[in-house]
Amino acid sequence: MRRFICFAVAMFATMALHAQQFEAHFNDETLRIDYTLLGNASEQHVALRDMSSTENWWGRRVNLDEVPLKGNGDLTLYDAESGAVIYKTSFSSLFQEWITTPEAKHITKSFEFTLLVPMPQRVAVAEMVLRDNTGNESKLRHTINPNDVLIRDRSKQQALPHIYTHKGGDSKECIDVVILAEGYRQDEMELFKEDAMITTTEILSYEPFKSHADKFNFIAVFSASTDTNVSVPQEEAWCDTAVGSNFMTFYMERYLTSGEVYAMYDLATNIPCEHFIILANTDTYGGGGIYNSYTLTTAHHFSFRPVVVHEFGHSFGGLGDEYFYTSTDNNDEMHSLAHEPWEPNITTLVDFESKWADMVAEGIEIPTAVSEERSANYVVGVYEGGGYRSKGIYRPVDVCRMRNNTAERFCPVCERALERVILHQTVNK
Repeated sequence: MRRFICFAVAMFATMALHAQQFEAHFNDETLRIDYTLLGNASEQHVALRDMSSTENWWGRRVNLDEVPLKGNGDLTLYDAESGAVIYKTSFSSLFQEWITTPEAKHITKSFEFTLLVPMPQRVAVAEMVLRDNTGNESKLRHTINPNDVLIRDRSKQQALPHIYTHKGGDSKECIDVVILAEGYRQDEMELFKEDAMITTTEILSYEPFKSHADKFNFIAVFSASTDTNVSVPQEEAWCDTAVGSNFMTFYMERYLTSGEVYAMYDLATNIPCEHFIILANTDTYGGGGIYNSYTLTTAHHFSFRPVVVHEFGHSFGGLGDEYFYTSTDNNDEMHSLAHEPWEPNITTLVDFESKWADMVAEGIEIPTAVSEERSANYVVGVYEGGGYRSKGIYRPVDVCRMRNNTAERFCPVCERALERVILHQTVNK
């Protein structure tokens, strides 16, 4: 009994310490920072577009100075006076994927990008870093003065109608996932509500989300569009929708994304929000997921249920695709074979020790041969093929939700990676 009391006292003391660290540096407000990312295959740049604020900080209040994944970029806030790191977050973006495409070798483009951070109490320095797939960095440093009169106060803006499809607890302690309607007219909001409920139920039926359901809130936001359906350029069909999504991203037929990132955050103003899932009112197969940016997926294709979970694996956990193309590699420049990818579930073997080497049982050969028994039992190994390449990139198991729509679960490596992100967001280390 005495040991339990001592443990409890120590635990609450640690919680209080971290709470004080947050309160020592930040106000209970959200600072929205809008950036423009621009460049091409040869050079990338970051520009500050705008800053605005709202009441309440809904994001993490623990592990403030570290990130669970490196990502393709990060934002670090430093106290201007002491130089101490007071907050850090990592991410990827559609822009950083685009620079690996053939088009980026011939033209310069710009992309919208937004991050939410807690509002610093005192002047802070923000360092925004972008990395390409070889690790080369582009940086922007700018000052954040919480008293800046040009930081627009959005606190009085009316929030859109919304409901909780799952409430695990207080938004300041849980991970808040906003589900946006895309391509649903006002008269189709009941359909959207049903689709949002399916999304929530499906994600929470998978481990490790199932075991940590009390750490999540899912919030359906009724963001009506003028038109039903979404834009399908290959059919010359363009629609007026909430976040302007379209197929044919990077000229890939089933890649469904949106470049209207500012609009996403506008729609979620004054609603607890840390992650986005955008449901497209279409039965055309497609979607996409970008780490700490958004999931966007079709809601009425017969594969909707497994696909929305797969895409959330990308956007929430930074998981890489484990499928590949055996005839012609598609989008194969996303990963450099000379470098270790940052995604936790694929490897080039350049630095395999940093991945899942500790989960490979003794006697399992590397690379690992596929067999029916290994596939059926999710045996962890190093199976060639992943990250869109049939050669040179390896995955942890033969079958996984990040490879197959028919897989019944995430593989053990993906489950561990997802749980690490969940705990990083909610539990002090």
